[in-house]
Amino acid sequence: MTTKSTGVAMGSTTKAEMHETLLDVRSLRKYFPIRGGVFSRVVANVKAVEDVTFTIARGEVVGLVGESGSGKTTVGRSILRLIEPTSGEVLFDGVDVAQLPKAKMREYRRRMQIIFQDPFASLNPRMSVGDIIGEALTIHNLARGKAKEARVADLLERVGMNAGHMRRYPHEFSGGQRQRIGIARALAVDPDFIVADEPVSALDVSIQAQVVNLLQDLKDELGLTMLFIAHDLGVVEYISDKVIVMYLGRIMEIAPAKEMYRNPVHPYTEALLSAVPIPDPTVKRDRVILQGDIPSPINPPSGCVFRTRCPIAIDDCAHVVPPLEEISPGHFKACIRR
Repeated sequence: MTTKSTGVAMGSTTKAEMHETLLDVRSLRKYFPIRGGVFSRVVANVKAVEDVTFTIARGEVVGLVGESGSGKTTVGRSILRLIEPTSGEVLFDGVDVAQLPKAKMREYRRRMQIIFQDPFASLNPRMSVGDIIGEALTIHNLARGKAKEARVADLLERVGMNAGHMRRYPHEFSGGQRQRIGIARALAVDPDFIVADEPVSALDVSIQAQVVNLLQDLKDELGLTMLFIAHDLGVVEYISDKVIVMYLGRIMEIAPAKEMYRNPVHPYTEALLSAVPIPDPTVKRDRVILQGDIPSPINPPSGCVFRTRCPIAIDDCAHVVPPLEEISPGHFKACIRR
């Protein structure tokens, strides 16, 4: 692989760099307007993301988990400005990319990439694999001609495919192979940061393991910094250094991965972890069954958004929005109950 623009070879991330903050998200919000009436005025907002704050260190993989509708994908896309955030700061390497003009943002597009959830819809069926992976190389003037072809071949081999595949089209590949192509496309421009948006949720279980192992190998080899969005907490535990739990647009808990799975402190996290299967038929886990469905983000509950389903909620939960507070080093929760 080629070296990054800083002159540091990929995979040579130092311990000092590992602890340097690469991404600092502050009070991120994303509302989607609902329009109605004759003049299509805004009558309400879907509050998809509300006051989300977290950091990711260079070389760190952070898992982002929660039920469908919790705002995970919206956070990832807002960070990359695939959708524009309503408010908040997204400091990438010290620069607030949320405020950059489009011309300046182009430079950061190279440094921030995404692996999409759907390996079938995310690849253009009219383009060959070589053109799909090599498109960004052309856009950013990184390689052309034989150099570009050699780069694409190298990327395909890095993700477990071969150079001959570059002449073929997406419909000729399985779902797992397509996702490998998507990973190769994300790696093409030597990014500093990748949002992996549920990259295995559309794949069979056996293929999921292959793709997760590939991402783990790339993380170790290239020192990738990644926001890994997923439903499967087992997958998140395997690949993540730190885990963020979201519910209805807000963060409920943040902790190092081992600490999160050993000692969850928020009732929502406890419920999620109780649903993770144990690969031993003789061991039974005590399930925490949440009542009802996740409320509408158009009209979320007052106070703590989780209170309507929380087994330990008290009257004050309806009036107080719990702040995200550190309860032990690196371990945060948003709950007024101690």
